[in-house]
Amino acid sequence: MKYSGWPEPGELVVGDVDEIADFGVFVDLDEYEEKRGLCHISEVASGWIKNVRDHVREGQTVVAKVLEVDKSSNQIDLSIKDVNEHQRKETIQDWKNAQKADNWMLIALGEDVDDDRYTAVANALLAEYESLYDAFESAAISGDEALDDVDVDDDTADAVVTAARDNVSVPYVDVTGYVDLESAAPDGVDDVRDALAAAEGNGEVPDGVELDVGYVGSPEYRIKVRAPDYKTAESQLETAAERARESIEAAGGVGEFHRERREDDE
Repeated sequence: MKYSGWPEPGELVVGDVDEIADFGVFVDLDEYEEKRGLCHISEVASGWIKNVRDHVREGQTVVAKVLEVDKSSNQIDLSIKDVNEHQRKETIQDWKNAQKADNWMLIALGEDVDDDRYTAVANALLAEYESLYDAFESAAISGDEALDDVDVDDDTADAVVTAARDNVSVPYVDVTGYVDLESAAPDGVDDVRDALAAAEGNGEVPDGVELDVGYVGSPEYRIKVRAPDYKTAESQLETAAERARESIEAAGGVGEFHRERREDDE
């Protein structure tokens, strides 16, 4: 979705060259609704310019710096030459990421989502993350935990996580589960310790997978898995919990795996 307001002076914007004149270039701003800027010939490139078309072409996507905004005359003055190569690449990447995130929002909320609902969910995500792209990337990596502090209902959170994990490419994902381990035997502490060691894999964890088991509050223990993809992470989490359960039950104890904490962390 495009912004309905105006860009600010000094802001870097992405736009498409839609008209070239002798005195400059008109740029349709991709991130703003019905906003068009003018880059004067003196701001297209450094040095003397004989022909503007030697530097830009119609339909070209450019990054420009906003020099001045005059809302009364609906005029936005731009500079292409004031944007260095690093800024251009970074701004284009952010713009591409924003387009991807917009598509993921439509996947999560439905193609026919109305503007009010889209805006409400977007604002809730942006209250916790710098961008919608960051929110979806975090959801792909950490699942429901990434949205714990986001003010959306459970169904929306689940839809965002599902869309993220189906569409976002990330270097790794994190998943978390919990296992309850209890033993009434005289050496029950040792039985639990052995079960935790079993959960950690005893050297059986595949390459590229990180697995950490930590104490939460007796009899509850947390299992965290970091893996290259969600399927692998979920599989390793369940396998680790199963190893712990089998170990404690073999010693006469009781084990149970669950995805959510029994009580809030202290």
